[in-house]
Amino acid sequence: MLRRNIRMRREYLYRKNLEGKERQLYENKRKINKALEEGKPIPTELRNEEPELRRQIDLEDVNTEMPRSHIDDEYANANQRDPKILITTSRSPSAPLTQFAKELKIVFPNAQRMNRGGQVISEIIETCRAHDFSDVVLVHEHRGVPDGIIICHLPLGPTAYFGLHNVVTRHDIKDKKSVGTMSEAYPHIILDNFSSKLGERTANILKHLFPVPKPDSKRIITLSNQSDYISFRHHVYDKPGGPKSIELKEVGPRFELRLYQIKLGTVDQSEAPTEFVIRPYMNTAKKQKILGD
Repeated sequence: MLRRNIRMRREYLYRKNLEGKERQLYENKRKINKALEEGKPIPTELRNEEPELRRQIDLEDVNTEMPRSHIDDEYANANQRDPKILITTSRSPSAPLTQFAKELKIVFPNAQRMNRGGQVISEIIETCRAHDFSDVVLVHEHRGVPDGIIICHLPLGPTAYFGLHNVVTRHDIKDKKSVGTMSEAYPHIILDNFSSKLGERTANILKHLFPVPKPDSKRIITLSNQSDYISFRHHVYDKPGGPKSIELKEVGPRFELRLYQIKLGTVDQSEAPTEFVIRPYMNTAKKQKILGD
């Protein structure tokens, strides 16, 4: 198993290193196409390569026209099977963190919760790889308040690190009548305002935690980005008076996520390269919004 994981990681890094060459080849083909369409001469630096590039252009189709990236490889098989998620906590969790992890188990379909005990992260990741888990979710706390969540995609990454803010669990709500019953149907996902490249990357990581729902599912999960804070809301709806009458009930939990790092590897790989990390000076850029408008 260890040799297999090393081989898969080496192949993944090799494909990633080829991206620069493939991108340059794509740009050269695009320049030749543009020159031919506009009736202009072929750029001087590409004249020696023109016959081979034109032959490759003639052989392209919709699937091979654009260069593939390591991001495509990470979730290439995501639609072939439903996600299988392991949820665990930091060591010696408090009662509020344990309660929050229990509610996350119901939020994510096909999720399993594990008591952390004395296990180290590398052991958890290896066990999950061996049992075909697609993701590992780690929840952290500070003085009894959940303050961080790590989403690690298996087998090769990426790993996204989020800060947790304003966490309200179902257990904390006093008025139980106003809270809807927790459905276990596969939910519809609403992704709002993830318009930048990093926003699309973040939405891609989050949406693959959920399987494809049935069209008649009455459960909705909303992930809405406002000023780089992602609001998580969980609702169920009903139509008591026909199709024009919709009754919406919040189910909970509710919280805000703040992305602060994405690494191109699993959570146990300290040497994995960093794709994005928030820097202190970014907080002073009032008008800069990294995930969307």
